[in-house]
Amino acid sequence: MYARRRHVYFWMMGACLFLFVGAWAVVRLFSTPAAVAMCVVAMVIPPVAAMIANRRGPEDRWWDDPSGDPQSDEWWDELDGKKRRER
Repeated sequence: MYARRRHVYFWMMGACLFLFVGAWAVVRLFSTPAAVAMCVVAMVIPPVAAMIANRRGPEDRWWDDPSGDPQSDEWWDELDGKKRRER
C-alpha cells in the first residue's frame, strides 16, 4: 500500500513540474492567461499529493502500535478488551 501511495505522489509531483515548466517555457509564448491557469492548477497539486501520500488505508493498523509506555499500553488494551500476550 505504501509503494502505491509513493508512486502516486511522484506522478503527481511530476505532473506539477511538467505544468510549471510547460507553462513558462512554451504556453506563455501563445497565451499568458493559459500559462497562469496552468500554474494555478500546478499550485494545488503539491498539497493534494501530500495528503494522498500520508493517507492511511483501512489495512494500516497504526492505532494498534504500542506507545512504548507499558502501563499506558496495558491500560488501552484493557479498555479495548484485549488480552496482553505474556512474554
